[in-house]
Amino acid sequence: MQVNTIPPVDLVRQYESINKEIDNTILEVVRSGHYIGGSVVQDFEKQLAQYIGTSECLTCNSGTDALYLALKALNIGFGDEVITTPFSFIATAETISLAGAKPIFADIERNTFNLDLENIEKIINPKVKAIIVVHLFGQPVNMTRLMEIANKHNLYVIEDCAQATGAKWNNKTVGSIGHIGCFSFFPTKNLGACGDGGAITTNDYAIGQTIKIIKEHGSMKRYHHDVVGINSRLDAIQAAILQVKLRYLDKWNEERREIAHYYHKLLSSIPMIQLPEEIIGGYHVWNQYTILVANGIDNNKDYNRDFLKKYLQDKGIISMVYYPIPIHLQKVYANLGYQKTSFPITEQVSYEVLSLPMFPGMLTQEQKRVANAIATSFNQ
Repeated sequence: MQVNTIPPVDLVRQYESINKEIDNTILEVVRSGHYIGGSVVQDFEKQLAQYIGTSECLTCNSGTDALYLALKALNIGFGDEVITTPFSFIATAETISLAGAKPIFADIERNTFNLDLENIEKIINPKVKAIIVVHLFGQPVNMTRLMEIANKHNLYVIEDCAQATGAKWNNKTVGSIGHIGCFSFFPTKNLGACGDGGAITTNDYAIGQTIKIIKEHGSMKRYHHDVVGINSRLDAIQAAILQVKLRYLDKWNEERREIAHYYHKLLSSIPMIQLPEEIIGGYHVWNQYTILVANGIDNNKDYNRDFLKKYLQDKGIISMVYYPIPIHLQKVYANLGYQKTSFPITEQVSYEVLSLPMFPGMLTQEQKRVANAIATSFNQ
């Protein structure tokens, strides 16, 4: 008998739960004839700003563009340096380079996968203008401590919230605490479109206006161009879809939290696997449920993360590795001079991380299948 595959995320299942609303809102946009900009996009920007808790929200065409626009709005460029994490998707660092600045890295915490904030002050120098902090896998960073450091050294803070829409630190929603918040609406995110999309949030009106100009070809008035800009916008169909999904976001995030807690219960007795944590003061929204798999469990030198990933796949369970190669060891950044062992925690977890299936609507029996497969893998 063929066993059903458990995917890492099930977007079809999500769509089917709200398909009538999605279909109707798409048809409304198509029938309107207004596909770029317009009231649908503006309404979504207002709704997202209210949800995040900021006065300004500007949509764009991706989370990557959101980061780039944030850096450009802060006038960060050649000769400047920006501190960030080496354990993230490449966009976090590449946007720094695209802006003309230099990314410099600090190591992470093993229990949160986020920047170890106590490492940051050690590398602050006069060239550093900002910190891009990533709320990785849905886990918020200790923003209280980060803002203390940033304010002490007069640095901007950009929050990369791509995987953490709806996460909170001390009851404040991420994206409203630093100077700028950057969001991705890639389909697998907690708030995902049916295509690419992104947004920037801020409580600084001037920053918001600067971003608005840059993302519209450097123009506030049509055919009048004040600065060199780009074309980055969220189309009306995606905005309409996101309006529908935003209404369900809190419910879906609560489901993710329930799924994470059940994984904790199912996996807590399995030896040599470190489970992810939720830090005190944080509200984790679990874009990923990422475990650490120690190499050589029970002295079996052949047992490691890659073995477990293959074993789960053979059982019809698809897991993912985020991220197998740290950014500082990527070929594109060889010129920065980092070596293996530059960031030992980052490098160690890159060999051990494994993200298990995680999505709203996941069934308890599916979680049990995952846990049972992990438990039996030790006997192979």
